[in-house]
Amino acid sequence: MDKKQHIAIFTTASLPWLTGTAVNPLFRAAYLSKSGEIDVTLVIPWLSLKDQKLVYPNNITFASPSEHKKYICQWLEERVGFTTGFSIQFYPGRFSRDKRSILAVGDISEIIPDDEADIAVLEEPEHLTWYHHGKRWKTKFRLVIGIIHTNYLEYVKREKNGTMQAFLLKYLNNWVVGIYCHKVIRLSAATQDYPGSITCNVHGVNPKFLEIGEKKREQQQKGDQAFTKGAYFIGKMIWSKGYKELLELLRNHQKELAGLEVDLFGSGEDSDEVQKAAKELELAVRVHPAHDHADALFHDYKLFLNPSTTDVVCTTTAEALAMGKIVVCANHPSNDFFKQFPNCWTYNDSDEFVKLTLKALAEGPRQPTNAQRHDLSWEAATKRFLRASDLDWPLERKLSRTSSNFMATSFDLQQKVETASAFVHHVASGFEVSRRIFGAIPGSLQPDEQLQTELGLTNAAKK
Repeated sequence: MDKKQHIAIFTTASLPWLTGTAVNPLFRAAYLSKSGEIDVTLVIPWLSLKDQKLVYPNNITFASPSEHKKYICQWLEERVGFTTGFSIQFYPGRFSRDKRSILAVGDISEIIPDDEADIAVLEEPEHLTWYHHGKRWKTKFRLVIGIIHTNYLEYVKREKNGTMQAFLLKYLNNWVVGIYCHKVIRLSAATQDYPGSITCNVHGVNPKFLEIGEKKREQQQKGDQAFTKGAYFIGKMIWSKGYKELLELLRNHQKELAGLEVDLFGSGEDSDEVQKAAKELELAVRVHPAHDHADALFHDYKLFLNPSTTDVVCTTTAEALAMGKIVVCANHPSNDFFKQFPNCWTYNDSDEFVKLTLKALAEGPRQPTNAQRHDLSWEAATKRFLRASDLDWPLERKLSRTSSNFMATSFDLQQKVETASAFVHHVASGFEVSRRIFGAIPGSLQPDEQLQTELGLTNAAKK
């Protein structure tokens, strides 16, 4: 009997932080393992208590990895409705305040034993490899697939000296992704381009949102009023997540939008400033704490306003469409996947935003077809992932097969250059001084004693 493929999914965040790199890899692991034909391990960061308090909402903390794992499995199974068949492993992580991100500590590829290493999926491969010092991913795994989640260049451009930082980051990302990944999947054209990459949305939505949408469709078919509330927006409450653009649009068109009421939901570093800006408007713009988007609180809203252009594929936009709502969003590459849905209305300028918003408030959402609803599901997203990764066919490494001596020589030269490049990165990432220059957390080359103890790492594993 042939040994089953093993897919190890490494990601940069975990529940209860409801960010895209915590939620989407979790669902990917569940649906890849659902058939039982593939062994799947989800590898996520473990944070010590001090960092947990900085990252996780509502004062949720975990005393041990087993307690954290139990929370994740319960959360997931309540949403997918089936018993999941993948395993969860933790790698040591630390929270970077300046990057607002979790960064890996030590060589996290060692979490998967060498005899189990088969296929690795790096969710945010640039993020996972900026400071990687250890075994080369392409050497350890026979196939490494990078999924580009985040438009880092757009975020960096908004910072001080952002243009120069974005220029340098672009080349750093190209470098590490090229030496550590065989295949690269961009969720949308809104991300940085990478040589040989393909663009494909390999994300789906939590099935709970499709269930909500089905109930709304049944109400519409009966002639009942399915949506009794107006417009809203939900997202992490930081300016770069669309709040700046939305409040500017509302402020600049208060007369045309007179009578419009908008509810904003979220929590984040810029919450106080967002509330202050909302109060200065003549329109009724109310600011509320963060809630789960599947909460009954959101079911009756008809219109989701999302002007964000920093997202790659916005999860909340997909969720709103799945619930049968109208979405008014920017005509931007991050929204290309959503344009196929009849309730997704895109605008090119502020005047068009006003026109579409008023139209949405006056009309009802169209009922999506079963095929359109399926395209939003994780079943469809999993098929897209397998197809984009060439995992829907028996995996054969054909890199050594060439049609001419010239091609063989060229390929051999390319491999030597890449190996040398990987060696340079390995050396540079092994010194505290060079790591600090490029923004690594001080002392993150190896996990400290506390992380070792909490994760049960042996000295051998540490080395």
